[in-house]
Amino acid sequence: MNPFVSIVMPAYNASDYISDAIQSVINQTFMNWELLIVNDGSTDSTKNKISYFKDKRLRYFFQKNKGVSAARNLALCKMKGNFFCFLDADDIMPPDSLLSRINIFKIKPDTSFVDGMVISKDEKMRKTIRYFVPSFKGYPYNELLKISQKCLFGPSWMIKRETDVTYLFNERMTHAEDLCFYLSISKGKKYDFTTDEVLHYRITEFSAMSDFAGLETGYIQLYDIVKAEHYINWTKLVYLKYKITRIMLLSYLFHKKSPFNALRVFFRYIFL
Repeated sequence: MNPFVSIVMPAYNASDYISDAIQSVINQTFMNWELLIVNDGSTDSTKNKISYFKDKRLRYFFQKNKGVSAARNLALCKMKGNFFCFLDADDIMPPDSLLSRINIFKIKPDTSFVDGMVISKDEKMRKTIRYFVPSFKGYPYNELLKISQKCLFGPSWMIKRETDVTYLFNERMTHAEDLCFYLSISKGKKYDFTTDEVLHYRITEFSAMSDFAGLETGYIQLYDIVKAEHYINWTKLVYLKYKITRIMLLSYLFHKKSPFNALRVFFRYIFL
């Protein structure tokens, strides 16, 4: 098997970091890939930074600013790989990121998704903030409904592409969109992981996980979509509501130090 991997990179005003992100892809020990970069209407020098790289495996697209989900969708419609994964323009792919995940697919051909260790770092990529190491193997759909950290960090899955599946993000969502996407494609499919590093995640003041108001909105959208489209039983739906409420309560209490917002979230989710 000589798989071809498509890497999807949305970019909006990413001039400070995108060169490092692109270079980390070029440095991969697995070399049979394409990198699809979607410039989502950047107003800084993002385009100039991208144009510096002359590697023929890079494919560049531009669209008016529509958001991260729309940018990913454009790349998903253009990709050629039989596997694909994501890399945000401010993150880094360790050198064996592609190879480590492809090797799991080779060993276990019935697997549809392969994840790995994610290291969250500070803005300078010098200080390690935390580690994410998956601990689940099997069918991930029910774990995703629980927002389980056993198999969910963010856009760190490599996905085996299937010809009868349309891969699209919900373009109304700017937060929790990766979880919503995984739920839409994971029913009856197997998940596995490598213990190798697959992503270095950069935490900045503009990171999606630092925007608690956006995260709250994203979770409400996720809940509404699951309730309307996934036809799960009421116990799973109640647990999802509980988990979202707990996440936002703790976020506002311990990260934002905002008991008012925590109380507001509590009553808001009760009446969802």
